[in-house]
Amino acid sequence: MAKKRKKDSPGLISSAGLMRYMEAEDSILKLEPKTVLMIGVMVGLGILALNFQFGG
Repeated sequence: MAKKRKKDSPGLISSAGLMRYMEAEDSILKLEPKTVLMIGVMVGLGILALNFQFGG
């Protein structure tokens, strides 16, 4: 009789070096989308300010 596979076993995909999305979500730095957007806006404004100040 065939053995039943465990549902929580990682299977062939993880043994090939690929990981599931939920297993790869162990990031130390967690930022909200608003924070990333604000950082981008601030960097853009900083570049524009430096461009007006020093280059032209």
